Amino acid sequence: MSTSTIILIVVGVIVLFAIMIFNRLVALRQACKNAFSDIDVQLKQRHDLIPNLVETVKGYAAHESGVFTKVTEARASAMRATTPGDKMAAEGALTGALANLMAVAENYPQLKANENFMQLQGELADLENKIAASRRFFNNAVAEYNTSIGQFPAVLFAGMFGFKTEDMYAMDAAEKAEANQPPKVSFGS
Repeated sequence: MSTSTIILIVVGVIVLFAIMIFNRLVALRQACKNAFSDIDVQLKQRHDLIPNLVETVKGYAAHESGVFTKVTEARASAMRATTPGDKMAAEGALTGALANLMAVAENYPQLKANENFMQLQGELADLENKIAASRRFFNNAVAEYNTSIGQFPAVLFAGMFGFKTEDMYAMDAAEKAEANQPPKVSFGS
């Protein structure tokens, strides 16, 4: 074998290896985008549910207009957000506003007994669980993608191919505070 043949073989192996790494990183990046789309679907359902929830609470607590305004503004802001970072911040604000709305509802026993409100509250709780599951799935996809970018030998090619690390979907301060609160248990209206 001549030297030029050996060099061609080595270059061919390196090119083949770079193609394999590139394809893997593309697939992982696409998995991240797909996982974030799943979060978007759940958030859209939550956004669609909120006006009904607000209207139901308004029927019993019309004088709490500041809370309704904050929920409506937070929902509008969340719906306008486009980047993952903006969505995380806006959804955190919306979660805080919804927590305030639910706190208002706690002060009205007749509202808590309302069948429509109970159904909407159950749907919201179900959506919150789905959103949490979607976030975990997204964060797992991002972790795998970011790990692959940082591992040798992909780290040699990732920057050259334009692959950058992605941010995880983290809880904001309001969500962390809420998560650290013990659950409220109530045996009656």
